[in-house]
Amino acid sequence: MSEAVQKSPGYRAVDIVRGYADRDALAVRDAMAGLDAVAWTEMYTVLSGLLRSTVSIVEVTGGQWTAGQLVEHADEVAAAAPPHYEFAIAEAARAWARGDQSALRALPGQDLLGAVHVTAVFVAALGLALWGRTGFLGVLTAYDDTVTAIVNGQPPGL
Repeated sequence: MSEAVQKSPGYRAVDIVRGYADRDALAVRDAMAGLDAVAWTEMYTVLSGLLRSTVSIVEVTGGQWTAGQLVEHADEVAAAAPPHYEFAIAEAARAWARGDQSALRALPGQDLLGAVHVTAVFVAALGLALWGRTGFLGVLTAYDDTVTAIVNGQPPGL
């Protein structure tokens, strides 16, 4: 049994974002391996929280990125998506960059698995635009360490 199979959907949500940030199609596939609709829902919930948190950081810190940067990063990381989602992800990123979030809001009801992929790509694209590759991977590691400490009943090492 692989390590990915033993991880909860919440941890796998971070794994799929990391896979996208690394442009690693195998890591993206492994993060989704063996999951059902219930687990996809949990992943989507965690990813939605990560997206809201990342957007909030942009707003609070005044982080500077352009719509073009978001689209560029989304295009780069979406190459690791299953081929049938790559175009949908690119279109959603372009719509979101234009300020149209209606497609993004409608997606979970239409295609939950697609919503997981699109949201993970958005988190990765925003994270890369904000912190760069090394910084963003460090943020994901810190998030993993904090969640692990909380799950194990230890205070997070902040």
